[in-house]
Amino acid sequence: MMPRLRSMMADQCTLRMANMANSAYGPQVLAFDIFGTVVDWHGSIAREIRAIHPAVDADAFALAWRAGYQPAMRRVMAGELPWTLIDDLHRMILDEVLEQFGLTHLGESARADLNRVWHRLDPWPDVLQGLTRLKTRFILCTLSNGNLNLLTRLSKRAGLPWDCILSAEVFRAYKPDPRTYLGVAQTFDVPPDQVMLVATHHDDLEAARACGLQTAYIERLLEFGARNPKDVSPRAANHLHGRDLLDLAQQLGY
Repeated sequence: MMPRLRSMMADQCTLRMANMANSAYGPQVLAFDIFGTVVDWHGSIAREIRAIHPAVDADAFALAWRAGYQPAMRRVMAGELPWTLIDDLHRMILDEVLEQFGLTHLGESARADLNRVWHRLDPWPDVLQGLTRLKTRFILCTLSNGNLNLLTRLSKRAGLPWDCILSAEVFRAYKPDPRTYLGVAQTFDVPPDQVMLVATHHDDLEAARACGLQTAYIERLLEFGARNPKDVSPRAANHLHGRDLLDLAQQLGY
């Protein structure tokens, strides 16, 4: 990044942090995207595939499974499919990916267990400490397209200290539907600008800002694996930009 641009971003961040010190401006609720932001879906899935099917390209398998996520949700949002939980969409995508990778011999029990890998995703190394620090001041909740069963089991296994688990299932709408972002504010009886979405996906953050939420981008350089590093450059539209959740906590004064 050019030195002048970095300086401008630092000045903007300092101003926003000063504004957040004013309780009328600062967020009361931090709502977290989960897949990629809080948990390492790619690394977790790839490790499991390597362990049980060492001949398969585990990185490619994880990417292919995730690639079916948005198209499947669009089918639901377009009315082509009825309202469908993410666990069920993941299973539908998995059956297609198994065929792609020559694993159609897997039986029902093996397929069902593999589909539950999404319940076993590991958090990024900074997450537990970062959330614990943030919890001392803010209400922490999930805001994920994952269904309640998935999010609850994932969070319990990883020891994630949420105050509340919110899901697309609660609002019967997938992000980026405004009902999801505004639903957080309605749930906690606060104005939208006192909710901050924390995510590593700019499209998610953009949709949240359009609903009046504050936004914090978290760098997850390796979300798609070491072969596919992300561009994690700051964007001025976000209220905060953190290297990880510990950095975010520090910027918020905790």
